[in-house]
Amino acid sequence: VQLQASGGGLVQAGDSLRLSCASSAHTFEQYTMAWFRQAPGKEREFVALVSWTSSSTYYADSVKGRFAITRDNSENKVYLQLNSLTPEDTAVYYCAQASSPQTIAIGVSQYNYWGQGTLVTVSS
Repeated sequence: VQLQASGGGLVQAGDSLRLSCASSAHTFEQYTMAWFRQAPGKEREFVALVSWTSSSTYYADSVKGRFAITRDNSENKVYLQLNSLTPEDTAVYYCAQASSPQTIAIGVSQYNYWGQGTLVTVSS
């Protein structure tokens, strides 16, 4: 499985971005997809997830109300809409596929396929 993330860039505080992630998985519709991020000098952290049918979403407290995760199973894509960005959101953002089908997962260790990351830089 290959995941290709895109959409990052340099923006100002308060701006918005939309990240995209395309998957090569033949069974994409069976897996929870998530976004994680890693800021310089920090550990990778969970941002948001969407279940395989889009019936459930879950967000880190730090992004709740500002970010929105969606997926399109017909196109094997997952998206992350980032609104009201702050400098604290600066990080490399990674999309990931859960290791087990039809399972909700939050921990880094519960995801076994990762995209290459896309850099989001928010200036003040």
